[in-house]
Amino acid sequence: MYSTVHGPRYRVEVCMSYQGRSACRTVSAKSEQAALRAGAENACADIASGVTDTMRCQDSTPQSVRWLERPR
Repeated sequence: MYSTVHGPRYRVEVCMSYQGRSACRTVSAKSEQAALRAGAENACADIASGVTDTMRCQDSTPQSVRWLERPR
């Protein structure tokens, strides 16, 4: 149980750009992929409207990715 609660953490800042708008979000997750996905989802939630635009934004390449914490 200790490793589940206190295991390796990934912190990342993900910046997304969509239709002339951009947003950056910093998130933490237990895996690299989960952190990247959550960062994109959170950033796109602010700059895209509607389900279709949000999905397109999330499927686009991040404008930037900056790892703040990454287990070795």
